[in-house]
Amino acid sequence: MTDQMLFVAIPYAAVLMAVVMTVYRYRNNRFSYSSLSSQLLENNVLSWASVAWHYAILLILIAHVSAAVFPGAWAALQGGQFRLYVIEITGMGLALMAIIGMVLFIWRRLVNPRVRVVTSPGDWVLLVALLAQVVLGFVTAFAYRWGGLWYLHTATPWLESLVRLDPDTSTVAMLPWLVKLHFVGGFLMIALVPFTRLIHALVIPIEYLWRPYRIVVWNRRQALRK
Repeated sequence: MTDQMLFVAIPYAAVLMAVVMTVYRYRNNRFSYSSLSSQLLENNVLSWASVAWHYAILLILIAHVSAAVFPGAWAALQGGQFRLYVIEITGMGLALMAIIGMVLFIWRRLVNPRVRVVTSPGDWVLLVALLAQVVLGFVTAFAYRWGGLWYLHTATPWLESLVRLDPDTSTVAMLPWLVKLHFVGGFLMIALVPFTRLIHALVIPIEYLWRPYRIVVWNRRQALRK
């Protein structure tokens, strides 16, 4: 019964909530689809935190999704011992990088009065939840080595069964509780998307890739000439 709740009810409820509330937010307050950046209030710490967090978490998410969508290719990628070591070390390094970035995000909002005053309770919930999820992922990878391999035989079949609307929890039911919490935490992050700043991930400005260059004229330089 517990496994059905953790690996069937929660995933479906999280995805359904995310989809419904995302559409609702777009229809009623589409201009809130933003990270609500506080860059103008403080940028030095933010720049380091943002680079560390976004690059690391993006690569981690790509690895997780790729293993679920292309299990054959992912298994072939880990076919050699050396490559397995490289993937293991790289993954743990990226997790540490993401943790450092998130700690900097939190520290910045704690010590900077101007940034702290614009931080909502929802922001604190999101920051703590993201940090907990990444720390849990790092601890899982450290405690149960070669996650890139056993992920293919546990999480991938389970996720595929959810997509087919024929949930099968047999491959994840016997996993340690630490791993179970990490899996469930991923879906809880999905549920948080429409209620927090995570919504900005859905409106990545990919049009910048083909948008023409814009010319910026500095009036200051003209003033100095006078």
